Order: sequence, then structure tokens, then C-alpha cells
Amino acid sequence: MAADGQAPDGRQPTAPYLDALVAYGFRGVTRFHVPGHKGGPGADPGLLHAIGESALQLDVPQDTAGIDLGPSPTPYELAEQLAAAAHGAGRTWFLTNGATQGNHALCLALAPLGTPVVLQRNAHASMVDGLVLSGGLPTFVAPEYDHELGLAHGVTPQALAQALARTPGAAAAFVVSPTYYGIAADIAALAETAHAAGAALVVDQAWGPHFGFHAGVPASALALGADAVLTSTHKIVGSLTQSAMLHVANEGRIDPDRIARAIRLVRSTSPSSLLLASLDGARRQLAVHGEALLSDTLAAAARTRAAIDAVPGCRVVGERLVGQPGAADWDPLRIVIDVRETGCSGYEVAAALKAAYDIHPELATQATLVLVLGVAQPVDALERFAHDFAETIARIARPGAREAILPPPAALQHELAVAPRDAFLGEAEVVAVDAAVGRISCEAIAGYPPGIPALLPGERVTAAVVAYLRELVASGARLHGASDPAFETINVLRTDSPS
Repeated sequence: MAADGQAPDGRQPTAPYLDALVAYGFRGVTRFHVPGHKGGPGADPGLLHAIGESALQLDVPQDTAGIDLGPSPTPYELAEQLAAAAHGAGRTWFLTNGATQGNHALCLALAPLGTPVVLQRNAHASMVDGLVLSGGLPTFVAPEYDHELGLAHGVTPQALAQALARTPGAAAAFVVSPTYYGIAADIAALAETAHAAGAALVVDQAWGPHFGFHAGVPASALALGADAVLTSTHKIVGSLTQSAMLHVANEGRIDPDRIARAIRLVRSTSPSSLLLASLDGARRQLAVHGEALLSDTLAAAARTRAAIDAVPGCRVVGERLVGQPGAADWDPLRIVIDVRETGCSGYEVAAALKAAYDIHPELATQATLVLVLGVAQPVDALERFAHDFAETIARIARPGAREAILPPPAALQHELAVAPRDAFLGEAEVVAVDAAVGRISCEAIAGYPPGIPALLPGERVTAAVVAYLRELVASGARLHGASDPAFETINVLRTDSPS
């Protein structure tokens, strides 16, 4: 079934790129082209055993006749067209460097040098990297924040309107929906707000590639009025890691030719045929069988949530958060467990599950544990988890309660002292973290979890932010983007001085 109830294309059961790749890979062609493993014979025996001869036979270069060369539409072009039809887009691009590639292209196309844009403060780090590449000038809009659980939600229309008012001539507004925790923003209202200010709305829907393919999950951002949407197909739908899609609305405010130019700039000239084929196959499965697969997964997830809620000291959050500012909907394929009343942190629970049952959650925080389900999540794994989780909590729980680690207000509302591009490319020096207070950061540093960037290139380092990042490191979180993971030193602009 196509996204958001659109009529099936009629060709969705086909996978033209995957089929063309298989036809070439297995017909015994004599290979005098790259790659050097020649379909398997030239590969290291250990690699050949690990991934199999079939995978190596399908690892072929770009510009292969009958796959991405030949009469238009080639199998590659047709695959992207079918993906656009399935997702309700005017045009879709396959990405082989993840949603990161899409964010870089969007920044280059929509936020060229000196162009003002509005950016959600806890956007993915690749958005800031994209602005470093493009030279765009961001005004940040803070997400709503759940101080009880330490979770960032979405941006409200009111907050976006205020940010746009502070940013005359903003070309685009970049927001995140859903969050890492599965909370979706009010995209319809955000689109209306952005359009009223003359800006395009771009939605990082990386964690919701399945949105719109079942009535039990949120609608896709494209169907709600967004002009461009990124979906990390590999995260939920089942393509290979590092593969994603970028979709542009059929009659939106974004010129697809401008996006296409930018994508050509940031894409490899040797894209992986395996990644591209996996996107084609994942699109077919989602479009044809997604509704049925999601029905089974949603039913199993509901049973698992009920079992977890029955464990003393634990509760599942998600649906109960809907209605809070920035939380217009939720994704049932994210199971977020509040473990504070067990007396243990989420880190401790995750470690105990790994040690006893080899269970690996997606994410742990001081207050929560997060499971990410796939479109076709194995039901028996969910059933086992409910039992194993209950046993683990019964074994390690202790009196008392944990509290979430909260970022300082500056981590949500910081303003730039210099443009991200100027800070990142400027002459930097490494200084001790304590000596960096008041200086301008050359780094983007986010604590994972919760994933909100505490520092961005161009922002001043504050004592409060330093204390927060140290607390995260001490609790077991990792610092994404930090040149020194131990957070003892940091890169700052050499020419600036404390104000």
C-alpha cells in the first residue's frame, strides 16, 4: 500500500534496480572493470566467507549498461520513481551516505553562503556540518523539553513563528520529527507557519521512514505539508546500513533541480550497488507488504508495552506524552521505558541486559531505556524481552529513584557569536576545557544521550555547558563530535578572547 493511502502505482511489486543488478551479477559476465575482487575470486577468503559470493557478485560499479545506463528510464531511474510514488513525493533520491548526505545537499541547495535559515537547536550534527559546507547563517529554535525525563520533543508552531520573525528572509526552516524517542511534532501547523513567512519546511524524518504506511503510525511529513523530507530507510524499514532517501514535494517551494545539483556534489562517484539495491527492495516491501507487516509488529509491541508496564518501578512512555508542547503524535515502533523508580539508571539496566541475555537496546539514558523496532520486528524477540527485562529488574532493582540529567538552558537557546563556517574553518587552538570558558568553540559536541548539541561551532563555551558535559561523561554517555572524548581539552578559535 502506498504512503498515506495513495492509490498503488501498479509497479510497486517490482524492484527494477535490484532485478537488473541480479541479472547482471549472476549471468557469468567477464569482468575487466572495477572493483578488484572481480565478483569474488579476488577477495580475501575471510571476507568471501563472511559476506558470501552472492554479495560480491552484486557489487558492481556505477555506469553499468542495463542498470544505470541505457534508454531512459533506466532501472535506476525507475527505482527512484517508484520510491517517489510510494512516499507521495514529486521526486526522490537514493542516498548511499545516509541521511547525512541529504542534510549536506539540502544545506548547499537551500542555505548557500550568507543565506539565513531557521534550524532546530537539537538537529542532527550533519545539519551543522552542512551549514559549515554551505556558509548558511542559522537562527536556532529551541525544542520543547521534558524536564522530568530529560527528553527533547519537537518544535512548536509558536516557537517557529518567533524564530522566523527574528530571521527576515529565511529561506527554509529545518525541524526534526520524530525525535529519537519517537515523538512527532505538529508538522501541518509547522508547515503553515513556515509558508506564511515565505520559508520552505524541511523535515528530518530519519526515524520515521515508515510513517504513512499504516493507520497506527503517524502520517508522513510530506502528506502534512512539508516541502522536503529525509527518511533513513535503514533505521526501521530494512535497507542496508548507510542507505536513506530524500523526498521533495510535488508542488512545494523547493526546486528539485537545485537539490539534484547539490546531491551530485556530495555523492560518491562510486556508490555502492548493494546499498542502492537494498533501498529498491526495502521500498518494494514497504509499499506492498508494509501495512500487513506493521500490523503484526504493532500488535506485538502493544503486548510488550503492557508487560513492561507491569514490572515494578517501570513504565512505558510515548503515547502518554502526546498533548504536551511539541508532542503531537508518537511512534509505536519506539518503546521508551522510564526506569527511574527501580533505583537504577538506564545505563545500568542496559548493561545488565547485555551481560545476562545479550540484549542490546538502541539507547540508554540516566532515566530511560529505548528499544527501536523494525517494520517486520521478530515477535518472538519481543516476547523474550518482556520476560528477560522483568527478571533483570527484579534482580538489580534497589530502593530510591534516579533523576534525569538536564542540560542547562544555554544548550537549548545558545546564540552564535560567529557563523558556524567561520568557526569551523578558522584557526583553532587546543586548550584545557576550563580555560575555554568564554572562548568560541570550533567543535560541535553533543552528549549521546540525550543527543542535544551542547556546543556548536561559533558558540561561546560556558561554565554551565562544561559542567553538563562532564556530568554526562561521568554517567556513561559519550560525546559525539568531541575531538577529545574524555572532554579534557577542546578546540577554540585562536583569535578570539573571553568577553
